[in-house]
Amino acid sequence: METYDAVRTVLAIREFKTDALPEESIRKIVEAAHLTGSSMNAQPWHFIVVQRKDLLDQLGGLVSSGPYIADSSLAVVVATEKNSVYGISDASRAIQSMILTAWSVGIGSNWAGWVGMEAVGTLLNVPDSLQIVAVIPFGVPKDKRGGNQKNRKPINDIVHGEKFGEPLVMG
Repeated sequence: METYDAVRTVLAIREFKTDALPEESIRKIVEAAHLTGSSMNAQPWHFIVVQRKDLLDQLGGLVSSGPYIADSSLAVVVATEKNSVYGISDASRAIQSMILTAWSVGIGSNWAGWVGMEAVGTLLNVPDSLQIVAVIPFGVPKDKRGGNQKNRKPINDIVHGEKFGEPLVMG
């Protein structure tokens, strides 16, 4: 799948089939995070790949915005160094790289977490020097969806040219 097509069609997936993910796909997802650019190449991130069903169940119970983590085949817990000025930005870039890479090979995901991640850190033995940014579940989507199903504001309402409020003129 071309990059733009992945961006155009990716959807937040919260229901997964019980299918195991191919090892090659897992490798691509993790490698996408690893290869993402970071400010000053600091790479202030850590990625915990969780595949054990008992841990996925516990994560689903701990992350209030993502109980569906329990039904995923895999979750990647993303943590950054607390003292990194650009950690959240860098981690966000890596998360989007993973989500788009997964989508391009038919695997769905969604960003969960952000608040209340201390219990996740305790469960996974994350050191106090790191903060957990998100838990990203991955799995084969239960329903095959895609295409132009996004509900977005009109582009002219959010894109401005040169100064806020001026229309973008291309040509």
